[in-house]
Amino acid sequence: MELSVRIERWPLVGAFTISRGSKTEAVVVVAELSDGAHRGRGEAVPYARYGETPDGVVAAIAAMRPALQRGLDRADLQRAMRPGAARNALDCAYWDIAAKQAGRRAYELAGLSVPAPLVTAYTISLASPAAMAEAAEKAAARPLLKVKLGGGGDDGERIAAVRRAARHAELIVDANEGWSDDDLAQNLAACADAGVTLIEQPLPESRDAALAHIKHPIPVCADESVHDRASLDALAGKYDAINIKLDKAGGLTEALALAAAAERRGFAIMAGCMVATSLAMAPAMLVAQRARVVDLDGPLLLAKDRPDGLRYEGSLAYPSEPALWG
Repeated sequence: MELSVRIERWPLVGAFTISRGSKTEAVVVVAELSDGAHRGRGEAVPYARYGETPDGVVAAIAAMRPALQRGLDRADLQRAMRPGAARNALDCAYWDIAAKQAGRRAYELAGLSVPAPLVTAYTISLASPAAMAEAAEKAAARPLLKVKLGGGGDDGERIAAVRRAARHAELIVDANEGWSDDDLAQNLAACADAGVTLIEQPLPESRDAALAHIKHPIPVCADESVHDRASLDALAGKYDAINIKLDKAGGLTEALALAAAAERRGFAIMAGCMVATSLAMAPAMLVAQRARVVDLDGPLLLAKDRPDGLRYEGSLAYPSEPALWG
């Protein structure tokens, strides 16, 4: 296998803001594998929360070039690299080139059924209550909205304002580790009053013990607290669901295994994403087929998606065509 890797920058329609900061472009890393006749691609987003940088992810991928040229396969890759964005890009490139070599679809190679279109959440970025209400009003016709919270003491006002603006949409909330033991019960109650159906990562990873000792009026979903199967033991008694993202799990291979292991333990599945192009969403759509909640709206936040991107009809996301991936 020959390897190439590059950084790409994709402008957003506007600012994307969560409790940890704001950005106006998606910075992704694309890995390509070639056997001379076929090409496979994978896209990843370096996760700053875990110390990843675009240059660091590129370097980690490039460091695998000698092993790839010696015949490293996808199974070996799981042992050769730790979970994270770098392994995700390579793992998904392996799936893509294997599908093209076999003349079959990636879902067939994974032993999965034909993927169906799925309703995806649409994200309302963190802002003032009035600004979030305005954004929610514009998206009120969408069936599922993901509301970013975690900013100071105004989260109760924010979620109430969003609910008034989008009376019929299902609401899920992502606090991005922005709450504390002191405001947890208050914010959970405000979300329950607004009819929220799921809350992601209310407390910081490793400081979430309070979740085991407080009633959950709404199911609580681990995001930053879950990466791969090794994370599951620490979640018992604290979380009701897990958000599987390929950039955390380190690729489709581990993500599928993680979903199966989580289901056996009784966790509901959410399929999530970073802000990225359809090339990153395509493999995640295979995990999303078994998810209770799907959040694969990354391309909807971009000013322009890549050619042959996923087809979105409103909030309905369709599986990829082979020209894109898999």
